[in-house]
Amino acid sequence: MTKRSVLALLVSASAALAGCSMSSASSELSSADEGARNAGPGGAMGEPGAPASGEASSDVGGSGTPGAEPQAGLLTAGAWDDNLNFDFYKKYVQASATTPGISIFTDADRDAAHERALVAPTAKSELDVTILFDTTGSMGDELRFLQTEFSAIATTLKTKFPQVTPRFGLVLYRDHGDAYVTRKFDFTQDASAFASNLDAQSAAGGGDWPEAVPEGLQEGVGLSWRTTPNVARLMFWVADAPQHTGKEASVKVAIEGAVQKGIHVYPVAASGTAADAELTFRSAAQITGGRYLFLTDDSGIGNAHAEPHIPCYQVTRLDGAIVRMVDSEMRGHRVEPTAEEIIRTVGNPVEGKCKMKDQSETVLY
Repeated sequence: MTKRSVLALLVSASAALAGCSMSSASSELSSADEGARNAGPGGAMGEPGAPASGEASSDVGGSGTPGAEPQAGLLTAGAWDDNLNFDFYKKYVQASATTPGISIFTDADRDAAHERALVAPTAKSELDVTILFDTTGSMGDELRFLQTEFSAIATTLKTKFPQVTPRFGLVLYRDHGDAYVTRKFDFTQDASAFASNLDAQSAAGGGDWPEAVPEGLQEGVGLSWRTTPNVARLMFWVADAPQHTGKEASVKVAIEGAVQKGIHVYPVAASGTAADAELTFRSAAQITGGRYLFLTDDSGIGNAHAEPHIPCYQVTRLDGAIVRMVDSEMRGHRVEPTAEEIIRTVGNPVEGKCKMKDQSETVLY
């Protein structure tokens, strides 16, 4: 998928507010009615293809879609809350027993996170948002689109919360042996300066599949986040690859640091996200109280996006999804997409719920 486009959408949203081993989970996914996959007010916008494999080492280059120009509102995404569907999440984790990265968190860690998520949130009056972005070569197309999306989403968020003066941080990471491992821009209230910092970035490097995930997370958590209870703290993590094998403990330390600071991590899975990366991303979201976002093929932009191990979701524009995540954090309650925003629905939900083969239910975000 295009990492470039994802970042643009995420950044704009932030600025605006100022064969897999998962047999059981996979079977639940396959039980979703195929006809429902194209049943949305807008219909499907593109045909999915095979997920990309490996890491592109090309420069920021073009998107995976010849002739596509970066414009606001083009990328599409789904959203999922594993704390809202904790029983299903536990089955997914159990079915992932042989997936690399399963050892990052224990059942006790997941249970404790779920208990925290049950506490009713409160409305916030200030906002800190950081964009954490994998800028290795395969992410180039997302970056280009995200840079374009920034202004549009920022305007939307500022309109929704005119009384808020949001602060924006930016952290980029690649891998050891690249031009840099991490690069950071600490929080600023100057949205134009933030946009300029973002616009100056390009994607390159990588080579192998895993990247310097723990280093990027630690840099993001280490920014000068405000600690007062009235501040909503969100980190949108745009990536398509997991940590290197053996670095699970370092990822856990970084995520636990986010929990201690009250930072909610919202991964945005780009094209080519495989089972191990999905597990790491969803674990980070569940432990910190965030949500899992994933780009889809509906936009027709970039490389093919892997189908997530999620049985029931709605596809909207990515910028709209990001705005809803921030809006939900600021208001202290969930903000759901309107019928007009929904492009496609997977899983035949009835009154917001989908029935699984075992007669259990999952809930839409």
